[in-house]
Amino acid sequence: MSDFKHNISRRRFIATAGATALSSVLLKGCLGNPPEDTPTITSAQATKISIPTEQVPEITKVRLGYLPIIEAAPLIIAKEKGFFAKYGMTDVDISKQANWGAARDNAKIGSSAGGIDGGQWQMPMPYLISEGIITDNLKIPMYVLLQLNTQGNAIAIADKHKDKGLTLKADKAKALFDKMKSDGTRFKAAYTFPKSNQEFWIRYWLAANGVDPDADIELLTVPAAQTVANMKTGSMDAFSTGDPWPYRIVKEKIGFIPALTAEIWKGHPEEYLAMRADWVDKYPKATKAILKAIMEAQQWCDNFDNRKELVQIVSVKNYFGVDPEILEDTMMGKYDMGDGRIINDKSMAPLYWKDSKGNVSYPYQSHDLWFITESVRWGFLPKDSLATAKDWIKKVNREDLWREAAKEAGIPAADIPTSTSRGIEEFFDGTKFDPENPQAYLDGLKIKKA
Repeated sequence: MSDFKHNISRRRFIATAGATALSSVLLKGCLGNPPEDTPTITSAQATKISIPTEQVPEITKVRLGYLPIIEAAPLIIAKEKGFFAKYGMTDVDISKQANWGAARDNAKIGSSAGGIDGGQWQMPMPYLISEGIITDNLKIPMYVLLQLNTQGNAIAIADKHKDKGLTLKADKAKALFDKMKSDGTRFKAAYTFPKSNQEFWIRYWLAANGVDPDADIELLTVPAAQTVANMKTGSMDAFSTGDPWPYRIVKEKIGFIPALTAEIWKGHPEEYLAMRADWVDKYPKATKAILKAIMEAQQWCDNFDNRKELVQIVSVKNYFGVDPEILEDTMMGKYDMGDGRIINDKSMAPLYWKDSKGNVSYPYQSHDLWFITESVRWGFLPKDSLATAKDWIKKVNREDLWREAAKEAGIPAADIPTSTSRGIEEFFDGTKFDPENPQAYLDGLKIKKA
């Protein structure tokens, strides 16, 4: 594993890093009229508590990075509602990152050098950073601590492809993409960072519909804030990312949504809180204080009576910089898919604490195993990675700290999972992933590199 070299092209990295200025312009200028001031918080702030001496954080300061998509909501709410302060973390800096490449680089240098101690991540980025696979072979050990959310992502496609059979189950997709390829206009689909969540979602959807994403289309890396602009100019045909971006193309009548990730894999693992291992090892009590604060924020977020206020808080210029209208419906599970289909189902909304399968916040090791298995599927990790995957996961995934923090916070036992595995998972095409036999899952897939 340690000898595996990443193969992200320099051109892609430069394109991602170089989009920072454009992303800033797009955030400020293309999303309507976002509130300019800090959030107006109407409901009660966190109640102050007396922290037991043995739980007082060793340090009160930490810097956590985030990207302006709905996965970041628990971090922002923990800050704005006073949950971090409640547990003794009185100086938490929630730092907006220009893109995932910038977040990776800032984690690499750490907060002492102007970077970050950790924050929001797509999976399996913490594993890739730990092994030096996306950090120029410099290993920065990371710990996965908590799952921030489930759902809230979608695949968006340009309007010119409407009524061509591109739906959740798109049996006509292969013929369409083959024709485009023969005409010299390959179908171009984008994600926000290579070899992670949003690339996996679009790859899974395509492959389940008989499309080889490496042979039949062209895949691109594009920062989230640039996705809508690229759809407008016609430089790409589709993208996979989190709200508010997919819903914007419907609102602006430039595209449609054939599939929510909640339809591809309901209750799927989405993004995570992960931190540098050296920070966690040095400040275990502060780490658990951070976890308690985010857990409480997640519970607050999952009260749908709070969703309108949540949208008002995250929409401001300092955070997402979007018109709240872009998020209001999706946060309530209401989706105009842009192709005549309407979804109105709270169980399909972004969820932060609980879903129909149980606890969302707990970082199941079985989910980490799926991401590693899928990485092997597409050639992102060596084939022999599966042989040592569970040992690797135990080193990076610190679900033990989540459990300790939950107990200290008084989380009911019923809300604390009793197993590191959520069991067999099932996807929209009927494929099943059994974490007890990831090789069988891999063997059963028709389209793959491994």
